[in-house]
Amino acid sequence: MAVTNPWLSGPAPKQRLDPERLGERILNLLSSQNMCVLATSGPDGPLATPVRYYHLDFALMFTASAVSPKMRNIAADPRVSIGVFAPLVGQASSRGAQVFGRARVLAREDAEFAHYWPAFRWQSDHVERSLSLDDPPGGPLVVVEAERIVYTEHWLRREGFAPRQVWKRGAAEAGETVSAGHGG
Repeated sequence: MAVTNPWLSGPAPKQRLDPERLGERILNLLSSQNMCVLATSGPDGPLATPVRYYHLDFALMFTASAVSPKMRNIAADPRVSIGVFAPLVGQASSRGAQVFGRARVLAREDAEFAHYWPAFRWQSDHVERSLSLDDPPGGPLVVVEAERIVYTEHWLRREGFAPRQVWKRGAAEAGETVSAGHGG
């Protein structure tokens, strides 16, 4: 039987990407997608919510109604996990990331708001909804700076690298190699 991707068979390689190259692959994924699944935890248990996001480097951001269940959960426990993934055609196309961090809710008057807001592309949503571009959204901006990212890309096997790689904030700057890890 002909095998389309013979490099997918057998045990997965263990080799790690250097942090800079891994970061580039993650940024490529974040830039090529716009939907994620945000996982929060609250008094009623876990909540997984599809959310349209934007990113600035390794920070993911979105807006939400201040009274939504996800916002109530973030207020109670800011630790979140975010799943970002590319459409799956087959094992060879499997590519995604689990982003772990703490959600911060920024109001327009917060000093950090001005750093993130220019990367938030609210204009297309306003046009789609026939809203004036002179009236930007007033809701809070939620920002999650990634602390750790578990990145999966099976195409890496073709190059002799482990399909699951772990990125940690500061690893590229420190020149660290991050060992194999599992999502969770």
